Amino acid sequence: MSADGAIGPITTLRIVAAVVERADGRHLLVRKRGTRSFMQVGGKIEPGEEPLAALLREFEEEIGVRLDPSDVESLGRFGAPAANEPDHIVDAHAYRVRLRPGTDIAVRAELEELVWIDPADPVANYPLAPLSRDLLVAAGH
Repeated sequence: MSADGAIGPITTLRIVAAVVERADGRHLLVRKRGTRSFMQVGGKIEPGEEPLAALLREFEEEIGVRLDPSDVESLGRFGAPAANEPDHIVDAHAYRVRLRPGTDIAVRAELEELVWIDPADPVANYPLAPLSRDLLVAAGH
């Protein structure tokens, strides 16, 4: 916001994000290095890239998982304030991903931390990005 109270230009980020569920029903949240908010695996869609292709790329880059597209279900599109970028909003293509039993994940790329949360008590100890709250609700939790 400027000195006269006007809000600066708002930038829209085109992203993908996934509610990731494992066999025991817990959901994955990740935190990027140097940030406070936890969010879903995902990221920016590259120019010319289809949303599903972006999701598959981000999964491999961020947590080392090569997804089978048959494990991905669309939840629709969502908008929210960007968690880590002031004066930005996200236009998110959202998905549900059910990990197959025995899938190993690891923190990679710009991620610093990951947690598995109980959807019955999703906000207990973790600050959530605005979009993450909406996606957990959309996924039925």
